[in-house]
Amino acid sequence: MSDATDNELKVGPTARLRVVRSDAEELEVEATYAPGSAAPPNHFHPAQDEAFEILEGSMQVRIDGAPERTIHTGETLDVPRGTPHTMWNAADLPARTRWITRPAGRTEGWFRTLDSFQRRSEAGETVKPEEYVAALEDFEDVFRIAPAG
Repeated sequence: MSDATDNELKVGPTARLRVVRSDAEELEVEATYAPGSAAPPNHFHPAQDEAFEILEGSMQVRIDGAPERTIHTGETLDVPRGTPHTMWNAADLPARTRWITRPAGRTEGWFRTLDSFQRRSEAGETVKPEEYVAALEDFEDVFRIAPAG
């Protein structure tokens, strides 16, 4: 990555990531979530574990069918591979997390794809639904939408 802006990714209208470290074993990002964000789709990672630490604010979490709960500054959350989950900032203040994915796999590429979609959308370009579907198929090794139920 040649420039600091290459490390700043927009992965949705309210979520920003800063790549801290990326190698084959681990992707570490610092994520910032605007207040009142919506929950992303319930999803899982077939071959990767995730670890989150809340650095500032609070996040809502729904994991593996358990009741929704709130985690606060200083708390951590481990999400084993294959576990359906979703996490978002429903609070009135911004939230910041440290987020580690092990092994990294192609997660950074997935985030960069989401970033390109978000930037195109912000520039007024329509990102076609089939582009999202193609990205989901291409990155199914690191991200899958969890079945309903």
